[in-house]
Amino acid sequence: MEYKDTLLMPKTEFPMRGNLPNKEPERQKAWDDKKLYEKVQKRTEGRPSFILHDGPPYANGDLHIGHALNKILKDFITRYKSMTGYHAPYVPGWDTHGLPIETALTKKKKIKRKEMSIADFRQKCAEYAMGQLDNQRTQFKQLGVRGDWDNPYITLTKDYEAAQIRVFGDMAKKGYIYKGLKPVYWSPSSESALAEAEIEYHDKRSPSIYVSFDVTDGKGVLDAGDKFIIWTTTPWTIPANLGISLHPDLEYSVVAVNNEKYIIASDLVETVTEELEWENPEVVKTFKGEKADKVVTKHPFYERDSLIMLGDHVTTDAGTGCVHTAPGHGEDDFYVSRSYGLDALSPVDDKGVFTNEAPGFEGLFYDQANKPITERLEEVGALLKLTFITHSYPHDWRTKKPTIFRATSQWFASIKDFRQNILDEINRINWYPSWGETRLHNMVRDREDWCISRQRTWGVPIPVFYGEDNTPIITDETIEHVSQVFAEHGSNVWFEWEAKDLLPKGYTSEHSPNGKFTKETDIMDVWFDSGSSHEAVLVGREDHRRPADVYLEGSDQYRGWFNSSLSTSVAVTGKAPYENIISHGFVLDGNGRKMSKSLGNVMVPSKVQKQLGADILRLWVSSVDYQADVRISQEILKQISEAYRKIRNTIRFMLANLSDFDPAKDAVPESEMEEVDRYMVHRLQNLVSNVRANYEKFEYSPIFSQIHNFCAVDLSSFYLDFAKDVLYIEAQDNKRRRSIQTGYYEILTTLVKLLTPIIPHTTDEVWEYIPGVEEESVQLTDIPEPRKITDFENSQDKWDHFMKVRDDVLKALEEARNEKTIGKSLEARITLVPKDPKTKEVLEEISNVHQLFIVSEAVVAEKSADASEYRYVDIAVEKHPGEKCERCWTASETVGEDKDHPELCTRCADIVKEHYSA
Repeated sequence: MEYKDTLLMPKTEFPMRGNLPNKEPERQKAWDDKKLYEKVQKRTEGRPSFILHDGPPYANGDLHIGHALNKILKDFITRYKSMTGYHAPYVPGWDTHGLPIETALTKKKKIKRKEMSIADFRQKCAEYAMGQLDNQRTQFKQLGVRGDWDNPYITLTKDYEAAQIRVFGDMAKKGYIYKGLKPVYWSPSSESALAEAEIEYHDKRSPSIYVSFDVTDGKGVLDAGDKFIIWTTTPWTIPANLGISLHPDLEYSVVAVNNEKYIIASDLVETVTEELEWENPEVVKTFKGEKADKVVTKHPFYERDSLIMLGDHVTTDAGTGCVHTAPGHGEDDFYVSRSYGLDALSPVDDKGVFTNEAPGFEGLFYDQANKPITERLEEVGALLKLTFITHSYPHDWRTKKPTIFRATSQWFASIKDFRQNILDEINRINWYPSWGETRLHNMVRDREDWCISRQRTWGVPIPVFYGEDNTPIITDETIEHVSQVFAEHGSNVWFEWEAKDLLPKGYTSEHSPNGKFTKETDIMDVWFDSGSSHEAVLVGREDHRRPADVYLEGSDQYRGWFNSSLSTSVAVTGKAPYENIISHGFVLDGNGRKMSKSLGNVMVPSKVQKQLGADILRLWVSSVDYQADVRISQEILKQISEAYRKIRNTIRFMLANLSDFDPAKDAVPESEMEEVDRYMVHRLQNLVSNVRANYEKFEYSPIFSQIHNFCAVDLSSFYLDFAKDVLYIEAQDNKRRRSIQTGYYEILTTLVKLLTPIIPHTTDEVWEYIPGVEEESVQLTDIPEPRKITDFENSQDKWDHFMKVRDDVLKALEEARNEKTIGKSLEARITLVPKDPKTKEVLEEISNVHQLFIVSEAVVAEKSADASEYRYVDIAVEKHPGEKCERCWTASETVGEDKDHPELCTRCADIVKEHYSA
C-alpha cells in the first residue's frame, strides 16, 4: 500500500495567496449589502459608549497617503472598542467651505463668478464639494474603514450650519465676539484675512535696510538734527510709518560719526558699527529710553511727524533697539500707537496694492514697491545701508504666497477673556504623545484674539445685522431666528433674502428708527466651521455625546482643529470637547523626504490598494511609530507584504489541520490537554494581554511585532513544526492529536480576533473557513480577555526553562548540519547531559521530548564523551543508526520488525494496522 495515503495530511480550501486587490472590493460590497456596520452597532447597543470624533478632511481632491494613515488609525480604534465591551459608532465628516473650492471652480471648472449672483456661485460650490466628497468617500471605504458612510456630517448642511450659528451666538452673548480695527494676517493672494492656524512659514528673500529719522523736537533730551536709526525687512511699510518705539528701560547712545549724531541702543553700538562700517564712532551721550518719550522726528520723505513712543515689545535681539512703527501693519505697532492716540494707517488695499494714502506709490503691489521706496530713501539721504536676507516669513497655507499684516475692520473672538479656562482644560486632557500638551499650551498661552471673519463668498455668513447708525446687532432673538432659518432653508438665503426677511417678524431696534437694516457680508473662518462640530455632531447626533473620548489628527492640527474646537467648546460649555488627543506625524518617502510630485516620490493610497491590497497598507500603518513622522516606499511595503505572508501562511496551516476538527465534539477538555498544548495556550494568553494593553494605549507597532513574532517564532518555528509528527502520523481521533487541534483552534480564533481591527478583509475571509463558528463575521464577536489555564500554575517555569534548553539543542543541530554530520534534524540522535538538577528534572518529566526537538531520538544521560558544551546542557549529535520510516520519516531501529509493513517503524505499523488495513 501507499503509506502516504494513511497520513492525515492537512487539507484546506483557504487560498495561500490573498489576492487582496481583487477580493477586497467584493468583500467591501458584501459588508455594505449585509449592512455590517449597522449590525455591529445593533450588537453593541446598550454598552458604554466610546466616541471617536472624526476631524473633517477637506472635500477637494483625491486622498493622499496622510489621509490613509489618519483614517486607518481611527478605524483601528473604533473596531477594537466595538470588540471589547463598548458601543463605538463612527461618523465620518467633511469640511466643505473655503477658498480652495472657490479657486477650483474658477480655474478648473472655468466658472465665471462675476457673471452670476453670489447665491448661484455658492450653489456651484456646494455641488462641487459634494462631488469631491463622494469621490473621497469611495476611496476611504476602499481602505476598509468602517463607519456610517451613508450619514456623514458635512459642514455645508442645514443642520450643521444652524448649530454653528448657535455657537457663534452663545459666544457673542458672553461678550467674546467683537468687531474692531486691528492688524491681522492678510493674504493679498486670497484677498482675505487669515487666522494664525492658516499661516505657515517658508523662506523668503527680503531687502534689509537701515534708515535714519531726523529729530525735529528733542524735548530737551536730544538736539534737532540728531538721527534715530531703524532697521526693517519690509521697506514697503515705510509709507505707513507714524513713529519709532524705544524700550523705556534700555540705555540708548548718541554716536558721533561722519559729522552726524545717530541714536541706537547702547547694547547694539558694536553690531551697528560693524553693519554700517563706521570708522572711529564716538559715544557722546547716553540716556534711558523713557527720557525720549514723545520726542518728535520727521518722516524720511513725507511732511509729517514720526513720534518716539515707549513699548515693552522692543528688544536688542536684532536691529538697532529703535523700532520702526507702522500701526497699520503690525500688532505691537498697533497697540503702542493706540496708547499714544495714533490711528492705524494702512495704505494698502485688499489686493496688496498701494492706495492714494501712499503718495508717489499709488497702484504699486506692495512687494514691487520695495525698490522704489528704497530708491526714494536713498534720494533723500535717509538710507544708510541696503542688503538682502533670506528669512522665515508667514505665507498663506492655501496659496503658498506671502502674507502681510494689515489693519482692517474684522470680527474677532476674544480668546484672552477665557484663556485661563482653556489652559486648565489642556492640563486635564490626556495627550498622545505627551508633548502635545506643551505644544497646545504654548499656542494658547500667548493668544489674544482670533480673527474669525473672512472676505470670501463660500462659507457660513457671520449672522450680524447693522442698524441705520451702523451699530452691529447680535441678540438672542436674532441669532435664534437666523439659526432656525438656516436649519430650514440653508445659509444661501443670507445672500438671497433682504435683511428684513431674515429678521424675526416685526423686529425693531433703537438703532434703526426707520426699520431699515443691512447684513454683514463677511463669512466665518473655516476653522470656526469645523471647530463647531462638537455642537453640531457630538450634541446633535443621538448616538454621540460631548465630550468625545478621542480626537485623532495630524500634528498640524494643534494649531488647527484641536485648537479651534477647544476654543469654541470652552467658550460655550466651559469644558474641552475631548478627553484624549492623539496626533500622528507626516508621511515621508523611504529616504525621509517630504513627498512631492516634482521628486516623483508620491505614494497614492488607491494605487497601493490596487497593487497590494488595503490590508497591506493597513498592516503598514500598524507597523510604524505613527506619533512621529513615518516612512513609506515600495521596499518598505515589500517587507510588510512578507510579514503579511508569514501571518497568512501560519493561519492557513492551522486551518488546514483543523479540516477534520469539530470543536463541539472533538475538543479535548483543557484539564486533559497535553501539557505542551496548555503551555502554548498559556503563551497565547500573554499575547492577548500584551496586545490588548497596547490597543488601550493606542500603540500599534508593538501589536504588529508581537503578533508577527508569535506567528514566526512560537508557532511556525516550534508548535506548528513539531506537531506535524502527531497531526499527520497518529490516528484521526488520537487524544494527543485532538489536544493539539484544540490548542490550534483557540490560537486561531484568538489570533483572528486580535488582528481584525488591523486587517479586517483577511480575518473576515479566514472566519468563513473556521469550523464551528456561528457568527457571520468575526466583526460581530469580542476579543477574548486573557485567562488562567487549567492546571498550569506550576508548569510555566518548567516549560519556559525547556525553551531555553531547546535553544541549546537548535544550536547543536545547526552546527552538526554545517559539519555534514546530519542533513535534516530527523536524521539525528542526540545525547543530552544536563548541567544542573533543574534541567535534568525538566527533560526527564517531558514525555516524547524527541518530538519537541524534531529529532529521531533524544537520550538524557549522566555524561557523554562526545558532547559539546552549551549553556544548560552538553550535547552530542550523531546520525541515527536506524533506518528511515517511509511514513513518519523518523530514523528508527524498529523499521523492518513488522513483517506486514517492513518499511515502517513499529509505531507507524501499529497505527496502519489498527486504522487503515482492510
